[in-house]
Amino acid sequence: MSSWGRLTRLPHEVTRPPFLDDASSVIASPGKPILCRGLGRSYGDVCLNADGRLLVTDRLDRFQWLDLQAGRLRAEAGMSIDRLLRVIVPRGWFLPVTPGTKLVTLGGAVANDVHGKNHELAGTFGAHVERLGLLRSTGETLTLSRDQNAELFAATVGGLGLTGFIQWVELKLVPIRSARLDTDTLPIKDVDDFFRIAEASRDWPFTVAWVDCLAKGSDLGRGLFMRGRWAETGGLAVHRSPRLGFAPELPGFLLNAVTMRAFNALYRNRPHGLGTRTQHYDPFFYPLDALSSWNRLYGRHGFYQHQSVVPFPAARDSVKRMLETTAAQGQGSFLAVLKLMGDTPSPGVLSFPMEGATLALDFPNKGERTRRLLDTLSDEVLANGGRLYPAKDAVMSPAMFRAGYPGWRTVEAWRDPAFGSDFWRRVTGDAA
Repeated sequence: MSSWGRLTRLPHEVTRPPFLDDASSVIASPGKPILCRGLGRSYGDVCLNADGRLLVTDRLDRFQWLDLQAGRLRAEAGMSIDRLLRVIVPRGWFLPVTPGTKLVTLGGAVANDVHGKNHELAGTFGAHVERLGLLRSTGETLTLSRDQNAELFAATVGGLGLTGFIQWVELKLVPIRSARLDTDTLPIKDVDDFFRIAEASRDWPFTVAWVDCLAKGSDLGRGLFMRGRWAETGGLAVHRSPRLGFAPELPGFLLNAVTMRAFNALYRNRPHGLGTRTQHYDPFFYPLDALSSWNRLYGRHGFYQHQSVVPFPAARDSVKRMLETTAAQGQGSFLAVLKLMGDTPSPGVLSFPMEGATLALDFPNKGERTRRLLDTLSDEVLANGGRLYPAKDAVMSPAMFRAGYPGWRTVEAWRDPAFGSDFWRRVTGDAA
């Protein structure tokens, strides 16, 4: 088994139970440490449990109930956002928060407390979870909410799947009149221009920027700022299957500064890339889902992602320094994303977002050279009171983790003793 970053392939004892009762039997049975895994879209090792057991939940994808009048539902935690949207969008509903791919399960969205393009206004996914069903390895089945087993609820939201088996998730939806969004794309001259445009776009619910991370000097941070809001008309057509099929595995020599500069120039200057338009939610929220297994484009050695958040007021200068470092190293990323995060608190004690700026950079795995660059970026984040995103991480040091997540001991206190992961063992070690 591997993660989405494809950095390693490790042996696991894997089960894919078809029903919740079957999953409960697996959880209750003695054996090696266990971890539940959804669709494996975590980039690093939070979804890996080498030489241990993995309970893959993708077959546990049924609705338990759906109230289309109130916009509420309860579904098994293995249900994907993809499957959920196919049901609710034609009926005029959408998720209040969605990550950058719909190919994640509800349980994975809770365990990683994912965020989206509307974090400034809506907070994280966990902020909209009303209740959870959790099975512990002792056989105890619990209902968790802000009012019921509240401490365990806080440890489970963003708790990386370590507090037990999330059986079901209860959510409140948001109404939509159309499956389309009115969008506006603006050019960004540099990092300062990004912060100016982002501040002027506070009345747009969805915002995100793509930056050319190989740009230097006065062009540092140039890119495109995209903002959107739900359209009032346009129908409720649901998304289609991936448009471009299965991605090839590219040879490593193609992933270099020259090809990345060419890609960045084409993307930045593509026809009709700027201005206002109305578009379907699928390419706006989930552009990478158009290409199945796009992670293969980084070659057989896989890739790393650095995603950090740095709080204000240090965020602006810190983003500049990280982009300067990346450009100087020539290890740029096709997919460099910059966004502001808001101050809406998450119910989870191990949630990633904080008020500030988040920068996400993908790097083809070039071995020790790439690891040194990631360490340099991490040092910059740590020095400015920021943190890295566990769902994307493969290199975070224990010191970095503990500094960024002082609530980790709360999760450890509530961790089911039968559960573990490669990530948790890596960042907590003997301290756990």
